[in-house]
Order: sequence, then structure tokens, then C-alpha cells
Amino acid sequence: MPGPYRRKKVPGGDGHIRKKLKTKRKTKDLDQIDVDLKDENAKRLLNQEINSDKPGEAQHYCLHCARYFIDNTALQDHFRTKVHKRRLKALELEPYSIEESERAAGQGNYRAPKMRKIVTQDSIKNMEVTVE
Repeated sequence: MPGPYRRKKVPGGDGHIRKKLKTKRKTKDLDQIDVDLKDENAKRLLNQEINSDKPGEAQHYCLHCARYFIDNTALQDHFRTKVHKRRLKALELEPYSIEESERAAGQGNYRAPKMRKIVTQDSIKNMEVTVE
């Protein structure tokens, strides 16, 4: 027979514990990933030094999702998942900028955000190889 009450699995009234659980799985925001997609940052992230603290020794990294994978097979499987495809779709829209916020406040003319073409990083690697 159980006790007088059953404990909830996620604490409802403990704000400090709830905040800790939320930030435990925090990933990069879209504007931070947009900075990573720039040429210099992308090359640096795709060609990282060996780091034994990260999965796969930091050799298999998805730029768009900001995740490390244990081997190349896991990375290729990730490229076919819904999570990765949703992230690519979200990155197609140009990120919100300071200039856009000023235009929204009345300092200039409104310009709708542009759509960009985002390709998976395997295509990026292949393009770099053909150029060089």
C-alpha cells in the first residue's frame, strides 16, 4: 500500500529545481547557429582538434543542430531525422537583427525577412573539396 501521497516526478513548486531541469538540455539558439554557419566559424567547427571529453572526440559535429556524434554513421543517420530537417527549415528564415528592430520601431522602412537556401553540411564539405 502506498504512502499518504505520491511524489510528482517533476517538481511543481520548487522553482530552482525546475530551472535546473530546463537548462540541463539547453541548446544553441538560431541566431547563435547562424553565426556558426559563417565560413571561418564553420571550418573551425568542422575541423576541431581531438577532445576526449566530447562524444566522438569532437570529430563528428552537426553545424545546424550544434550536436556532437560518436561516429560518422550516427551523424549520417542524424541527417535523415525529423529533428535535423526541422532545424534546417527553421534556419531558412533570416535571423532577427538590430537593423530590423530599428525599422520596426519606426526608424526606416519595413523589409520582410528573406528566405535562404540551407544545405546539409555534407554538401558544404563536398563544395569545399571541389573548390580547392
